[in-house]
Amino acid sequence: MKIAFIGLGNMGAPMATNLVAAGHDLHVFDLSAEAMRALGEAGASVAASAAAAVEGAAVVISMLPAGAHVKGLYLGRDGAPGLLASLAAETLIIDASTIAPEDAREVAAAAAERGLDYLDAPVSGGVGGAKAGTLTFIVGGSEAGFAKARPVLEGMGKNIFHAGGVGAGQVAKICNNMLLGILMSGTAEALALGVENGLDPAVLSEIMRQSSGGNWVLNGYNPWPGVMENAAASRGYQGGFLTNLMAKDLGLAWELALGSRSAVPMGSQARNLFALHAKAHGELDFSSILKLYRHDD
Repeated sequence: MKIAFIGLGNMGAPMATNLVAAGHDLHVFDLSAEAMRALGEAGASVAASAAAAVEGAAVVISMLPAGAHVKGLYLGRDGAPGLLASLAAETLIIDASTIAPEDAREVAAAAAERGLDYLDAPVSGGVGGAKAGTLTFIVGGSEAGFAKARPVLEGMGKNIFHAGGVGAGQVAKICNNMLLGILMSGTAEALALGVENGLDPAVLSEIMRQSSGGNWVLNGYNPWPGVMENAAASRGYQGGFLTNLMAKDLGLAWELALGSRSAVPMGSQARNLFALHAKAHGELDFSSILKLYRHDD
């Protein structure tokens, strides 16, 4: 199957690499020449533009930073046409970006007018999950589209959920990332408190992991440097899920809550903490929120 993949960042690049390994005819495009060179070495065909990448593709996958990028790619911007204008009917579009549900619905409506099936399919599992091919896909869209997409998604992920209609994938992902932001900021706060009162961070982490405070962060993404060898914290907070992106996602959660008049006091606090942290450390992994709590950092 010919697949086009647009967006080869920290998450997109390993996802695309797994599709090549699964035997797909993959055509890629990204603004980073280095990212495209690496995918070319992995066996993908490198395209000169997004439009060139999608020519003749049965499936188009995008993994972009924000809703503005997704809408620009598919709907066009500054007078230039988007990809929807040139995609053949029956092409399946899978957008794995995390964006506002209304942005996903806007693109989906435009795609439907051209006979195209659009799915919002944000992911969970981090860079480690992307590399290992064990991501969770949270899909919004039609049942028929989901059925068509599933064999492709299985080349990149382990857990694949159909959350509901278009936009449902984004709502579920936003709720998940709000909780993740709360867990990361709370875990960092607890660790800093213990260390400042004489505890070893590794010992405290294991105590909490095996106790009622146990959570995903303690199990696989500890924010304290040196505690967990493969965590971003132990490589200078590089190469993970950027603080800027977590701040963006928490902003999406806040906007979603405003629209439904939902109370999200802890989500709002996490949003403020990550927005503050992003001013100085936006390009570091989001676990670097620990820096807000450490007196020696």
